[in-house]
Amino acid sequence: METSCLHAINRRWFSYLLAFLVVSGISCDSIKQTSRRSYCNGLVVSAHPEASAVGLQILQEGGNAIDAAVAVQFALAVVYPNAGNIGGGGFMVYRSAEGDFAALDFREAAPGAATKDMYLDAEGNPVTELSLRGQLASGVPGSVDGMVKAHEKYGKLEWPMLLQPAIELAQRGFLITEMQATELNGRKESFRKYNPKGTAFLRDAKWAAGDTLIQLELAHTLSLISQQGRAGFYEGETADRIVREMERGNGIIDHEDLKNYEAKWREPVSSAYRGYRIVSMPPPSSGGIALISLLKSVEAYPLSEWGFQQDSTMRVMIEAERRVYADRATHLGDPDFYKVPQSRLIDSSYNAERMRNINFKYASFSSDIFAGSLPNDECEETTHFSIVDQQGNAVSITTTLNGSYGSQVVVSGAGFLLNNEMDDFSVKPGTPNMYGLVGGSANAIEPGKRMLSSMTPTIVEKDGKLFMVVGTPGGSTIITSVFQTILNVVDFEMGMQEAVTAPRFHHQWLPDEVALEKEAVTQPIRYSLSTTGYKLIDRNSIGRVDAILVLPDGSLSGGADPRGDDKAMGY
Repeated sequence: METSCLHAINRRWFSYLLAFLVVSGISCDSIKQTSRRSYCNGLVVSAHPEASAVGLQILQEGGNAIDAAVAVQFALAVVYPNAGNIGGGGFMVYRSAEGDFAALDFREAAPGAATKDMYLDAEGNPVTELSLRGQLASGVPGSVDGMVKAHEKYGKLEWPMLLQPAIELAQRGFLITEMQATELNGRKESFRKYNPKGTAFLRDAKWAAGDTLIQLELAHTLSLISQQGRAGFYEGETADRIVREMERGNGIIDHEDLKNYEAKWREPVSSAYRGYRIVSMPPPSSGGIALISLLKSVEAYPLSEWGFQQDSTMRVMIEAERRVYADRATHLGDPDFYKVPQSRLIDSSYNAERMRNINFKYASFSSDIFAGSLPNDECEETTHFSIVDQQGNAVSITTTLNGSYGSQVVVSGAGFLLNNEMDDFSVKPGTPNMYGLVGGSANAIEPGKRMLSSMTPTIVEKDGKLFMVVGTPGGSTIITSVFQTILNVVDFEMGMQEAVTAPRFHHQWLPDEVALEKEAVTQPIRYSLSTTGYKLIDRNSIGRVDAILVLPDGSLSGGADPRGDDKAMGY
């Protein structure tokens, strides 16, 4: 990344300028916001201001992007417990300042005692609650090992230094936001049901914005990880507590599962789109392949001429999403257990052929769309963060517990939530999971296997240089949210914040409906789509994209999603 920064202003001169403008009646806050749209030395965008501040602190103390990412991951486990985690997993895409890429898979894995039919009743029907709540819903956590692996390979600062901010946040507490207060109050009965001994998330009075959440048990667990590294979680005291928690609620993770878990380095999936290089996560995430497939599907169409959220633009994008999600349901799974036809799925000619029968007058029907013939998932409450350091190293990480607050189970004495990722397997082929995603035998449950995901941490290059770091939570909408954000910048020439803020829509093959955010489309276009066969469903916010764009002068511009408490912080 270029180090020049044309927007930089002498600090003393800038203070005089601010004083003059304030005297003139112009808001100091508005001037500060305008002046800090881009940063010379580093930028962190995450789901919570406290976590972004931790990442920025690490960068300012000489850490690189990986150091900051490790610190942000553990900080999110404290300040954003519905998705930030040490009891879950995720994926990382990394680009060094020299342009070398790596992808790290720290996705959860099925325990050794897992079986294909473990969530079916005697008649072979799924028992939904079993894969969503309680100890049996949890896969073997991968986040801690993932951060250890990332730090061992690329980290610069000492490991304990990266854990200390999270430990302090857990010990002294932090002020919860209004959104967090609402979430904690809404899950009070669920927390009580699955944690009879209590948890830091439970109290007699209602939570309110500005209340302090202190998590001493979590602080102790983080201290063990700080002192012992991987062994502080997968062995010893913490491992014993996890296993006892399993025994209390008929879960099946044992000491061998924990000891044997390994995050895996994988080859990123990449391809070109309109002269840009898209680099994203390979299986067991479906995100990278699906994202590139979507881009290949629309590349032949003049989207920039048609315009943002215009009739023809939306038809092409919806029909592309319909076909790509059909392929996702059939052809994607853990590559260690299933041969994924990756090269064919992202092939330009294959995707062009899939789009050949679209009709601009009438919608296709998902009942008529099947996966392509080829040779031989994820909750809304995931979280994503993007980081670029002063040298130009870039990190894109998406991490999750799956459902909001995962399985609702807090490991007694250890203070952290367990995931409910087992629901992301195809509990029964052809049966949708909690977010309507349908899967097949490629994603069936097997011991040690990693469940399919929609997480799509992505890095984009332009002319061989870093251009964009992007990702989002959002379950099945993750892929389409990243897809639309890239199009917003590349095809519709939006700035980073504008691209992130822009309204979104989503189609995933089944159910056969188009989900729309409020004001996503104008009334005339809504009428045109609905009268030609598209079933439009209004819904609340889609995704929470956190992204970074490298500007022509080499400075960094952040896009923090206003749909949440997300925050971009740089220097």
